[in-house]
Amino acid sequence: MLDLYKNIRDRRIQLNMSQEELAKKLGYKSRSTIAKIETGKVDLPESKIKSFADALNTTPAYLMGWRNNTEEEISLESLGLIKVKKKKIALLGDIACGSPIINFNDLDETEYIDADEDICADFALRCVGDSMINARIEDGDLVFIDKDAYIRNGDIVAVSIDFELTLKRVYIEGNTVTLVAENPKYPPKVFKREEEDQTDFRILGKAIAFQSPL
Repeated sequence: MLDLYKNIRDRRIQLNMSQEELAKKLGYKSRSTIAKIETGKVDLPESKIKSFADALNTTPAYLMGWRNNTEEEISLESLGLIKVKKKKIALLGDIACGSPIINFNDLDETEYIDADEDICADFALRCVGDSMINARIEDGDLVFIDKDAYIRNGDIVAVSIDFELTLKRVYIEGNTVTLVAENPKYPPKVFKREEEDQTDFRILGKAIAFQSPL
């Protein structure tokens, strides 16, 4: 059961949700109840585990620490990502989940991959590296990019930095753009949009889906 309380805490932090926010979603009067649950000081009845899973956009199995094939269907709503199946989408190249890389394929030799018909993506990129593993995006996964999607702080985006590609969470505040990895070994990268000697910085689009290799 200790895994349950740790997983609740880890999932809440992953969603950038405060204890107060989680308490409010669950109908608790204060954050103190959440704090006690996360430290294992209060037993969580089985009937409440489903409520916590719903509030944290995941499944009871995930919170309980059961890692099996059914976990592939864990809700990824909070990440803005869903699993995909069958539809032809252009795979334009590789994108770094780590240090930026240059690797767009020649468009005359564009490869097409299968995705779900409901996915409204403009193109796909293949992930290289481990900087997004805590968002369940691993080396070799495909990410599907919507170039026209509205982007909010915390969304996962494909970015071109001096024509090198990287996949990160983005946070924009005034003229400052911060790119944050989902792996603590990679520090955030900060860009100032008003600098005269400005880096060529472009957000190519929002990651709306992912697909792991078969």
